[in-house]
Formats: sequence, C-alpha cells, structure tokens
Amino acid sequence: MKTSTAILLGFAMTFVLGACTGNGFQKTKSGILYRIISDKKNPIAKKGEFLKVHFTQKVRDSVITTSVGALPTYARVDSVGPVYNPLEVFSKLRKGDSAIIVMIADSLEKKQGTLPPYIRKNDKLTLIIKVIDVLTTETAVRADQQLGTDEIKEKEITTIQKYLDSANIKAQKTPRGVFVVVEKQGDAPIADSGKVVKVNYTGTTFGGVVFDTNTDSAFGHAQPYSFVIGQRGAIDGWDEGMRLFGKGGKGRLYVPSMMAYGPNVPPGAKFKAFENLIFDVEVLDVSVPEKRSPGLPSMDPRSKPRQRADSSKAGR
Repeated sequence: MKTSTAILLGFAMTFVLGACTGNGFQKTKSGILYRIISDKKNPIAKKGEFLKVHFTQKVRDSVITTSVGALPTYARVDSVGPVYNPLEVFSKLRKGDSAIIVMIADSLEKKQGTLPPYIRKNDKLTLIIKVIDVLTTETAVRADQQLGTDEIKEKEITTIQKYLDSANIKAQKTPRGVFVVVEKQGDAPIADSGKVVKVNYTGTTFGGVVFDTNTDSAFGHAQPYSFVIGQRGAIDGWDEGMRLFGKGGKGRLYVPSMMAYGPNVPPGAKFKAFENLIFDVEVLDVSVPEKRSPGLPSMDPRSKPRQRADSSKAGR
C-alpha cells in the first residue's frame, strides 16, 4: 500500500474521534453518517462497477479489522434503498476518494438483527475506506486480485530466501515458491498427483512457536493425516512440497503465507494473517487410492478435502 494511503487513513481515524454530526458529515436516507474526501478529478463509479478499496473498521477505540498493509477488497456499486448499509455511500465514490462512514449500533441492530457481543447498543461503528481504483468487470477484478496475490507472494518468497541465507540453510525451491529441506527423500513411489500421502507433521512459526502437530495429543489429533496430492486436501504449500518425498521421507517445508493461509487464519490459531510458516514433515506412506464403485459415497471423512479455516489444524 502506498504511504499516502496510510497517512490519509490515519488522518481519517483521528478525525472520527471528534464529533461526527458536524464538520461536513452528511446523512444517507436511512440515517448513516458519512463524509467523502475527494479531489473530484475522476468520474463517480457507475452501477455495476467495482470499487477496489482498503478499509478499516473501528468500534470505540478498537480496530476490529483492516486491510491496510494486506490485500484490498472489492465492492460492487449498486443501487440500494435506505437499508442502513455502507453500500448506500459506495455509489457516491470515485477513484482516489476516501470516505468516513459512521453507523450507530442500536440502529444497525434494528435494521439487520443481532449485534456481535463486543458491540454495545450505544456504540458508533466507523468504516474508513480509501478507493484505490474503479474496475469495470468481474474479469478485471479477478485479474487484479491475482496480481495482488502474486505481488505479496513474491515478497514473502524473498523474505524466506533472506532468512535461509542468513541461517546458512540450503533448501530446494519448488516452482511455486515453497522452500524444502530434504533430510531423507524416502523410497518409491514418490508423492505425486493422485497419490495418497500419510503424514506426521509439526508446524511452527518463524519465531519458533509450535502452532500445530499431530504427534502430541495435547493438540487433539495425535494420528497421521492423509490427503490426496492435487485434490486440495491440504494447504497449497503442502501439496507442492510433498512432491519431493517418497515413503519414509523426512524434511522441512518453508511455506509463504499465500501458499498457506494468507489472510484466512483459522479460529484459535497461534499465528497471524499473512504469516509465513514452517512444517517439519515425515511421510509415513505413499499409496494409490482405493478404487470405489461408481455412485457409492465414501464413508471415510478424511477422503473429503477439509476447509482451510476448519479448526486449528494448520496443515490441513
């Protein structure tokens, strides 16, 4: 993110701490307070276009969530009624604009239902956004998202490479950017697309914090983990790095966050969003999946790829 964006967002957050009913604030039909900071050099976004924005959500003195320093988000511009939703303001924005949007928790509850437990009825919820760009199609949005993801991953790969160099660690770099130290390659068959891999693992942060392992019952799953290579049964970094091992193989994977969890940290995880991770792995077995009769569902829940954000099983 550009420095100017960070400065403007910081200014906006400071400004909001003052009174919001004056100082240029306006109201939508539903009663949302908003202020737009604009040089008006660009046209207002049209219905159906997409705002590419960085945002910060704040309640009282606490930031709930922010995209600043991470990936931006994309919001479709649409015509909406008085629904007490920031979408009412989006149709007034243009590239380069910043906006401060303030909602009252009590009004939000009346319009949209139950509030989270950390929000009180008299709280002001503040959304601060910076419009980085306006994109015209979903295709353009997907291309822009991929570009942003690739840029972050390249920075992460560079960070990992510097770490390995400083520690004099020799590792193989896979085509997609996972660094692998092979302590023991193992025997044939080598893990490859369509093969079932049974693994013991321990996951740590680069700071040395163990955040997950299946070799300690304290983490709640002290049994080997099996998944099929190429079927998204594990994070991308595993799917890529395991291909260097066969049965009996052992080693360590240094995984960029964008090939692990990126911004999607599992609940209760001991690592942060966009944090690069390390996995010590032991490949217990590599096999061909059992053939099943057409139409018969699997009775083994492990045969279905698990959602990345499901529990704290970080490698899964």
